[in-house]
Amino acid sequence: MHSGVVMAENLPLESLAQKLGVDIDLELLALALAHRSFAYENGGIPHNERLEFLGDSVLGQAVTVLLYTRHPDLDEGSLAKRRAAVVSTVALAEVARHIGLGGYIRLGRGEEQTGGRDKESILADTTEAVIGATYLSAGPAAATALVLRMVEPLLADPERYGAAMDPKTSLQELAARLGAPAPAYSVVADGPDHHREFTATVTVGGIASEIGTGSSKKHAEMAAALAAWRALSAGA
Repeated sequence: MHSGVVMAENLPLESLAQKLGVDIDLELLALALAHRSFAYENGGIPHNERLEFLGDSVLGQAVTVLLYTRHPDLDEGSLAKRRAAVVSTVALAEVARHIGLGGYIRLGRGEEQTGGRDKESILADTTEAVIGATYLSAGPAAATALVLRMVEPLLADPERYGAAMDPKTSLQELAARLGAPAPAYSVVADGPDHHREFTATVTVGGIASEIGTGSSKKHAEMAAALAAWRALSAGA
């Protein structure tokens, strides 16, 4: 473990490990925070996508077991809906913001300049990579415990996090309460087929227009919907 490693915004890795509450190898944690844009600009060094792949599996299993045991009355379809909401890109981005993860991510200059530190897709992917790094460094039990600590606020405070877990429905309901037209979405895609980036714009009559990005049309629309819900809620 390398102590004193400093990441973006001069935030030490040790402080992130402390927030996570895990005894994690700092070199592995640094890898989990390395976005592909940073790796590309630094000679093709390793980045976090393999850890993200692992963390996604650990996350899904932990949330599935939690929901299964906590809700014995729910059928398979209801459990699947709740799991999808908890592990969605937008919900994971809220988890990442709660612990200030964005300040630790290593980004390339382009992503840095276009607000990558607060992009839903980057925050969610990095969260999964950190879970994967925890699994490798501290073991399955520690990784599962980390997941449960991360998602508990989503489950315990539905009023606060409901919009993050189902932003399109929340925005539609808010628009109706305000007497505004139903939200309208438009989406454009950019990048190569193997790594498409989607940008969605949502408009609510003449009172809100927000954008969101994601690795799929659905995720981009959810990010845009959450941004619009926040904007309208602040002015409501």
